[in-house]
Amino acid sequence: MILHGKRVDLPPEPVVHRRFEAHAEATPDAVAVRCAGRRLTYAELDAAANRFAHALAARGHGRGTKVGICLDYSTDMLVAVLGTLKAGAAYVPLDPAYPAARLRLLLGQIPDLAVIVASAETAPLVASSSAEVVDPRRLSGPSAEHPATAPDVQVTGDDLCYAVFTSGSTGTPKLTAIRHEGWFNLLNWLTDEYGLHRGSHHLVVSAFGFDLSQRSLMAPLFCGATQHLMPSRNVDAMMAYRTLTEHDIRVVHCASSTLYLLVDRETARGGKALAGLDHVLFGGEPLKTERIAHWAAREDTTCTLLHQYGVAECTDVATSYDLAGYRPGDGHPAPVGRPAHNTDIHLLDARLHGVAPGERGEICIAGAGVGAGYLNGSGPESERFTTIEVDGVPQRLYRTGDLGYATPDGDLVVLGRIDAQVKVRGMRIDPVDVERALGRLDGVREAAVVVTPAETGEAELTAFVVPEGDALAEDEVRERLLRTLPRTMVPARFIGVTHLPLSPHGKVDRAALLDAFHDRPAGSGTAAGRRTATTTRGTR
Repeated sequence: MILHGKRVDLPPEPVVHRRFEAHAEATPDAVAVRCAGRRLTYAELDAAANRFAHALAARGHGRGTKVGICLDYSTDMLVAVLGTLKAGAAYVPLDPAYPAARLRLLLGQIPDLAVIVASAETAPLVASSSAEVVDPRRLSGPSAEHPATAPDVQVTGDDLCYAVFTSGSTGTPKLTAIRHEGWFNLLNWLTDEYGLHRGSHHLVVSAFGFDLSQRSLMAPLFCGATQHLMPSRNVDAMMAYRTLTEHDIRVVHCASSTLYLLVDRETARGGKALAGLDHVLFGGEPLKTERIAHWAAREDTTCTLLHQYGVAECTDVATSYDLAGYRPGDGHPAPVGRPAHNTDIHLLDARLHGVAPGERGEICIAGAGVGAGYLNGSGPESERFTTIEVDGVPQRLYRTGDLGYATPDGDLVVLGRIDAQVKVRGMRIDPVDVERALGRLDGVREAAVVVTPAETGEAELTAFVVPEGDALAEDEVRERLLRTLPRTMVPARFIGVTHLPLSPHGKVDRAALLDAFHDRPAGSGTAAGRRTATTTRGTR
């Protein structure tokens, strides 16, 4: 079974920053970026990025090199990103939201790192690296002794533009690289498919190290709009919502859990800033439609909600679905839609043969968005990048490890990880199925299910439940679940919490929930009262 995306011609040199440069020439006085009271026009940002690129070249860090960027969200960050691209190099986000131990681990996984760009505040976080650490303002400030004109560097669609870390199924950080052609194809599809234009001002709400943040950073500059950045290292729903109300922002990209927080904020305030956006693009984890259903059904909710699917190894987004066409309540997950331009979705069995329409198979992504592979990997995960023959023609694809099927209308539905199933009391169970059943219960706001050890050492399920109001009685929740789930799928314990902790990327932090489970007071293993699980970690 293959889902085909529309074929669209790309320019001879599909290079992302060239589109930004075209806007800088056409509308030099338009505002390119705003952050913490500072703003840069397209002309100012272009000039600073050019000086940055010349400074990198003067140090010998040109085409084909890798530049680490460890900066808080700021105009300097965008200068560093664009300047690195203009120099022909690829940037590697080193998120200052990560714990120092996590950053040390990541730094050891980057082969041939040329230089790290860090401010006075973030430089101590990367001090363990043997690479040179430089301050961005020394490279790109008006006093920098480098020309403000574009460097003469030939960059092609085959060149790497960025590389981000993804934990992979083994838990070892994997540095996955993206080429300009794939990134250009993604941004060009978003612009064309959803009519993004010079008024499509964006707000970045996710942490810098997230794959989603890379397209969120560049999308407004690709279409000539303004990028709004918040001076916050972690997801800050309160600051994000305030920014939405104060500026003419039209587009937000975020993880599903971050969308829930924004919806909660808007509902509590009785506002409509989020509801009135042009587009909200979200995904990255199973969608809990009950968390947004009431808000989405309001008459003043006019924004287009785009439920999207993709992986870091393939330019982040492979498919997209307008939730206006979804009718919740049938127990089936919301679709993630149809492929992006120049993208194919293959549904394959274990022998890499196509499954029949409607059958379940491994989701594999092919086309322009498939990345260059893992820069630091030579183990089993690298084999996920493979080649199959389609009608006698070799086609490179990435095996995502996700299970899914296609609806009769041709939309992809993601069912979860193939390897996410765990054996509990001899039965294979996917915790996401239990979460969905919990989410459909009255009085349950949201829930997360994790695998925890029993006193016997065997695996069992623990559910962390956020109630709508008063604490829920554990026996009642268990009894109601038994009406829809077999006994083997019902968690051994239910722990009430005030909220589910999020990683810096805005996703549910399951490792933090495990920490909360292990740190719980003695005798509280079956408590259904409302507790707080707030441990935060570097994201995976």
